[in-house]
Amino acid sequence: MTEKYYFQHLKILKGYSCVIRPRFFSSKNSIYYLEKRTKELLLADVTVICAFDSDVSQRNEEEKARLQNFVKEFNCNDKVIICDSLPSIEFWFLLHFKYTNKHFPNYNSIRNELRNFIPDYDKTEKFLIQDKWVKALVEKQENAIKNGKTLKPNSGSYSNIFKAIEILESII
Repeated sequence: MTEKYYFQHLKILKGYSCVIRPRFFSSKNSIYYLEKRTKELLLADVTVICAFDSDVSQRNEEEKARLQNFVKEFNCNDKVIICDSLPSIEFWFLLHFKYTNKHFPNYNSIRNELRNFIPDYDKTEKFLIQDKWVKALVEKQENAIKNGKTLKPNSGSYSNIFKAIEILESII
């Protein structure tokens, strides 16, 4: 839900030319359906931006293996942009305000830090449907891109959402 509202608000605020098709998965088969949907979209000759939280794969060995296979299969495909965040997209939001490679074990730990910058941030539809929080992020988007590019997986928390933003910025 968070990714859906984030990208919908960005599309309007920044004038991005894209179609947002969120897919909601159960934790048991999320990577399977992500892979299946990605292959379907590639047959339609579109660029696919896959934005997802990697925390589930860190808790479940089966999902971790599926995610590693997904990344291996599509990482070199220029039509597939893999934009994972660990533990969640809220880490990407935090990078708008500060550089950190601190390992956040879960969403709640990031939310507490993020509330230093967006005091009323909450992962509820009531909050996310408003665009004011994304307006605050847009003002610091370049900072987040710079911060995100310096972080590497396996070195604490990270986010690759900057890849999506760079693609979307290039096709305005």
